[in-house]
Amino acid sequence: MTTPADVYEARDPGLPGRLLTVERDALIPLLRARPGEDFGLPTACPGWTVRDVLAHCGAVLTRVVESRFEEGVFSPEANDRDIAERAGWSVAEIVDELERGMSEAGVVIAEAGGVLDGVALGEWVHAGDVREAFGEPGAYAGAGLPYALTLLARVSRERGHVPVHADLDDLDEPLRLGGVAGDRPPARYIGDAPTLIRLYAGRPVSGTGYELAGAAERDLNIFG
Repeated sequence: MTTPADVYEARDPGLPGRLLTVERDALIPLLRARPGEDFGLPTACPGWTVRDVLAHCGAVLTRVVESRFEEGVFSPEANDRDIAERAGWSVAEIVDELERGMSEAGVVIAEAGGVLDGVALGEWVHAGDVREAFGEPGAYAGAGLPYALTLLARVSRERGHVPVHADLDDLDEPLRLGGVAGDRPPARYIGDAPTLIRLYAGRPVSGTGYELAGAAERDLNIFG
């Protein structure tokens, strides 16, 4: 019998752009209101400050907008180079670039046929990293969460990730993530949606209550 968790929706090409727009409207005012010293705070990304995360995000979106995808463009080495290139920029310049990218990249991502959808998801997760560093509540939640969950389901499926059925406190219907289950049942997650995002992004989940059966935490990390 087919259940709602087994039905895949067709790709919505506008969804990544909507996620970026919603996040832009929430994040940019927050950034512009913070004192300069807050941009030196450490984040969940090893070795990266808030400023580094924002520089990385702006650089990625600028590459998308300008269609600059040279070999190794999203490698750790390329990310470090992008951050280093912005070392002399002011915080305002970094935030300006990020705002432009979040405003303009959606159209390019929509026209790319799905190969860049994960960029929008990654940008949203990094916005959560920044909120977490600032001590803001609901770091990986907010108005963009429903869009992020839809993208996570699609990206994890297209990458053939470990199959997971997630029974979320925040949704009436279960969410199916990952590829085809094969000859064993999918793993099962029970808990809230922000914690699920943390698990898939490889972010700390200490102090949060959830159940995960049939898979280990490390198996869910989609960015590792």
